[in-house]
Amino acid sequence: MSNFSARVAAGAMCAALLAACAFPAAPGASADDRLHVVTTFTVIADMARVVGGEHVRVESVVKPGAEIHGYEPTPGDLARAQGADLVLDNGLGLESWFAQLLTGVDAPHATLSDGVPPLPIVDGAAAGERNPHAWMSARAGQVYVRNIAAALAKADPAHADAYAANAKAYAAELEAIHTDLVAVLRDRPRALLVTCEGAFSYLARDAGLGEAYLWPVNSEGQATVRGVIDVVDQVRATGTPAVFCESTVSDAAQRQVAAETGARLAGPLYVDSLSGADGPVPTYLDLLRHDTRLIATALEDA
Repeated sequence: MSNFSARVAAGAMCAALLAACAFPAAPGASADDRLHVVTTFTVIADMARVVGGEHVRVESVVKPGAEIHGYEPTPGDLARAQGADLVLDNGLGLESWFAQLLTGVDAPHATLSDGVPPLPIVDGAAAGERNPHAWMSARAGQVYVRNIAAALAKADPAHADAYAANAKAYAAELEAIHTDLVAVLRDRPRALLVTCEGAFSYLARDAGLGEAYLWPVNSEGQATVRGVIDVVDQVRATGTPAVFCESTVSDAAQRQVAAETGARLAGPLYVDSLSGADGPVPTYLDLLRHDTRLIATALEDA
């Protein structure tokens, strides 16, 4: 049995023991009759909090600052999902680890990327598979918001009008971010958006930027020598003035690219995780605005 399978089996056993022991609820838990929503990671947890407003209580399995691709769920995660009224995930192959944990969970489940035309991963071991980072497009984010509102309304019809109103206002904010992104980046046709992970394909498409990266998805591990050489060649050919790395991975390989090309290492960018409440991107809207401003400033000479 693999380590992952053993962990899943242990989680199922733990959940069964918890149910059998019928521990009393924590003090005050019974007083909270809001819809209990469990999400896979922090970005969609924030979306759910905004759309749900005062009517929901949201928990994220993966915590702020953590890497989602290689996450290993715990028995506590399974117990949390079993206690949910609604479970939300990204889909597009992002959380295969969580899909296995949904076995035996009775809560309704909604995949937020449903309805988003996926972009393909173009190289590496995952070539041809769907790029899972669709939320990095503010336009695609609006699809997520509509899916959240629909899932909440189905689980809690009494507050459907509130969810719809919150989603409409939220989508308008996302559209404004998309407009700003296009305005500040569309005039840089030669620039590449060079990152560690290929997590910015949707944002680069929206902004009209070319794209280069050291590895397609974080689960594939560190950059290869060939990958670094290819990115160095692309940065030199385009005169791209800055390269980036993400907050949840090492920037060592990208530092090598910067040293070889003279490009500046800017960042970090945020994608797979929000920061803590006191950090630079405590919300999804903050994440998109932060990344847009950082990319535009770093590429201003392109």
